[in-house]
Amino acid sequence: MPAAVPESPVSRHWTVGLHLVLTFVTGLVDAVSFLALGQVFVANMTGNITFLGLSLHPDAHIQPVTPLGALGGFVVGALVAGQAASRLDRTPRWWLPTAFGVESAVIGLVAALTATGVLPVGDEAEVTIIVLAVALGVQNGTVHHLGVHNLTTTVLTLSLAGFVTDSSSRRRAAWPQRRLGSIATMLAGAAAGALLLRVSVSLVLAVAAACTLIVAACFALALGGRAARARVPDSHG
Repeated sequence: MPAAVPESPVSRHWTVGLHLVLTFVTGLVDAVSFLALGQVFVANMTGNITFLGLSLHPDAHIQPVTPLGALGGFVVGALVAGQAASRLDRTPRWWLPTAFGVESAVIGLVAALTATGVLPVGDEAEVTIIVLAVALGVQNGTVHHLGVHNLTTTVLTLSLAGFVTDSSSRRRAAWPQRRLGSIATMLAGAAAGALLLRVSVSLVLAVAAACTLIVAACFALALGGRAARARVPDSHG
């Protein structure tokens, strides 16, 4: 029997909002990886699988090690997220803040290390790519386990197809605002990342880390408040 999907500790509107923040983070980080780390994605694995196939053509000028590194890092991050979810979802006060806190810490660490030149950017940035892919794997694995309908923070192809198909049919579109919100937020994140890259890679990653930390803090505060209310003795007892 499949495990029950854990309930979000915040309201439905807050849950949607926090997912959109994570979608914005996806746009930011993928802007860095594609524009500054050698035309690869660290969050959108569909593109990497396509790049891996295209690398067989000599005119593609794609080294297979780059998308393979991103895929490997993403898988590791998703596995970590799955293990954390299975072990900690019975104590959700720790699960969601821990997962997104770890993601924020990893992205922030990469921001610091690229700023100081410890981690490279450019065409020989495989280590940087792998580490960022691990962080986004954690994000996607956690979001998948939380299981909010029509919100994935990464895959927008089905969101766009579903919105257009449902809008052109007699069937009422399911959560069209979520689909449109995801598309608009991803676009905004990628655009912001592209603009901030004119300043530095580290700045974009620092903004992404800060946004993810806000998500972790919101879940932690909500769960902490719920726990505090549960400890308040009944005044009528």
